[in-house]
Amino acid sequence: MTCPRSTLISLESTPWYHCVCRCVRRAFLCGKDKQSGMDFEHRRGWIAERIMELAAIFSIDVAAFAILSNHYHIVLRVDEDRALSWSDHEVFTRWVQLFKGPDVVRCYLAEDGELSHSDQLQLSELAGLYRSRLYDISWFMRMLNESIARKANQEEGISGRFWEGRFKSQALLDEKAILAAMAYVDLNPVRAGMAKTPEESDYTSIKERLDALKPQAVDSGSPELLDTSPDTPPEKPRASLAPFDDLTDMPFAIPFGFHEYVELVDWTGRQLRRKKMSIHENTPPILSRLGVDATVFVSSMDTLLEKFGTAVGDPEVLRMHCKLRGIRCMPGVRCDVFFDAA
Repeated sequence: MTCPRSTLISLESTPWYHCVCRCVRRAFLCGKDKQSGMDFEHRRGWIAERIMELAAIFSIDVAAFAILSNHYHIVLRVDEDRALSWSDHEVFTRWVQLFKGPDVVRCYLAEDGELSHSDQLQLSELAGLYRSRLYDISWFMRMLNESIARKANQEEGISGRFWEGRFKSQALLDEKAILAAMAYVDLNPVRAGMAKTPEESDYTSIKERLDALKPQAVDSGSPELLDTSPDTPPEKPRASLAPFDDLTDMPFAIPFGFHEYVELVDWTGRQLRRKKMSIHENTPPILSRLGVDATVFVSSMDTLLEKFGTAVGDPEVLRMHCKLRGIRCMPGVRCDVFFDAA
């Protein structure tokens, strides 16, 4: 039986969520299709780019993502306070980047004449409605999936479903859960055999973060080569990935250091590639600090979705989450071993 999304996503429990969406029949609609021989790898780039475009519009930060041939993973953090701080004008400006919007909104933004009292009342109601949607994960995922499905169908000249039903979501209830989900996502291509190392994993957040550290080549090309045609569409705003902050100076940031996270992902990736794990070889200190068993952490890279179900966290935190949401039982409550100190 499918659970209502309201029982799966609750900002009272956590602003952090791991979401997964698969292509219909798990077909390789974003990779090389063995049956037709067609190559749709470029669609992975579409998804990665659209994710960051939407993050620039919504009050939702992207901590990690991985786009594979028949599904994608994304770790999101909802910033409700930021959305509530926006003016009505800011809300409408963001909303019309997604939809054309009603006439009253377009007139308001264009400052085209005076607004009647009824117009002002309508604008107030619409601002509240749009604001709530701009920090809603379901709306974020809807805008992402619908745009990709429409673009892919247009490319092939067909119609029909592209995605396999609803997206799956996992509430990440504490730092350990955030760490496990992000590493699980960033190492997805390594685990699937699509890449040998995280830095070689195309269309992942870890590769994007590492590439950003490389010196940028200076383009000394001739000015006449630049496309300055008025017909060239302007580039859409693109958000940056969520920052790391192990000092907790930024409440909206990922709650650990970037370098210790990269060390963990690199170490875990090497363990996944080996036939026999060497768990005690240079174990990343972040695991001990957070009280996570190293052996089980590596094993969780294959079982995070199945073992924990719709929420991930310390057993006691999971029990509190179940009580708050009125859930009688959920997978993971008995997974105490995952949180034993190494």
